[in-house]
Amino acid sequence: MMIGRPVSLALAAVLTRAAVSALRAGAPGGRDRWERKNYAGRTVELYAGPASAVGAALVAARVHPAAALAVAAAGVCGAYDDVAGAGDPRRGFRAHLRALREGEVTSGAVKLFGVSAAGLVAGAFLKERVVDKVLAGVVIAGAAHFVNLVDVRPGRAAGSVVAFGVPGMLREGPGGELAAAVVGAAAAVLPEDLGERTMIGDMGAHALGAALGAAVVAGNGRAGLVAHAVAVVAAAVYGDRVSAVARSLPLGPVGLPE
Repeated sequence: MMIGRPVSLALAAVLTRAAVSALRAGAPGGRDRWERKNYAGRTVELYAGPASAVGAALVAARVHPAAALAVAAAGVCGAYDDVAGAGDPRRGFRAHLRALREGEVTSGAVKLFGVSAAGLVAGAFLKERVVDKVLAGVVIAGAAHFVNLVDVRPGRAAGSVVAFGVPGMLREGPGGELAAAVVGAAAAVLPEDLGERTMIGDMGAHALGAALGAAVVAGNGRAGLVAHAVAVVAAAVYGDRVSAVARSLPLGPVGLPE
């Protein structure tokens, strides 16, 4: 059901903030389970990940159920990696595929194949022609992977989602509404992420990335799908460089230069 871009933006933001507040108040399983040390050794909360995933998925479901499926599945795969892969220093699909060739099934490999499968399923529902379905799956899974690649310092992932999502909001139709939903969810957690009070983790990064990919798919024809597919595949191949660039961006707590 189409509800308009401003409503999608506001609703996603409100739902995300409500989910953060509910999780923070209840802390299922105890507060210790919701805390991690970030790159600087500071203790941060993990509420923003599931909250942004829920906010984006719920609004996406009002636009197209397949988009919500991609967001939810990517979030679940990311959550699994947050728990099972805690402490694993390997990043990027090549590291996890190398481990798989050596007989080790890492949580990152499970996440890689799970998100890819979810992207292909969602793409099959979002597009009509076989070629477009495959391209859509690549874009959705690739966007989820890209956002995770840049999640190396506070605010990089959520900030990238906002930066790439805002131009998509200029489109009419479901593409614009999905872009508004993901921007609203990401913007709702960005200030606390930049302030190093919370982090979105793999769950939030993959869910928001999949939502961003779904917005691209819904708003583009084949030419646009090809261009975006090439971009996300290139980002995956050069994942270490992408992460290094994200790490070097001059953003610190509350958005001030580091």
